[in-house]
Amino acid sequence: QVQVVESGGGLAQPGGSLRLTCAVSGDIASIRVMYWYRQVLPGMERELVASIATDHDILTYGRFVKGRFTISRDSTKNMVFLQMDSLKPEDTATYYCRAYVDYGNFWGQGTQVTVSS
Repeated sequence: QVQVVESGGGLAQPGGSLRLTCAVSGDIASIRVMYWYRQVLPGMERELVASIATDHDILTYGRFVKGRFTISRDSTKNMVFLQMDSLKPEDTATYYCRAYVDYGNFWGQGTQVTVSS
């Protein structure tokens, strides 16, 4: 089992920045990929924001990111980060962290990001 907890959301102005943190615990050694997703409204499909493969640090980003976000990890602290710069109002959503392991997926509860002036 893996526990996933997101933090760092809040209110940002257009053009501003936020840094999200995903803290993981439990069966850390079984994690293969860490993801950030976002969901605009409950019931809507979650959209992939970024991912990082733990073995080789291979990074992927959603097409809408366009160089504005950066995913990274600190294996010593069992944390994954999402640095979000040049935020836009359309980035407003609940952001979720997901841990992919050999035997399943584990999600956090999400952290709300609101971009508004």
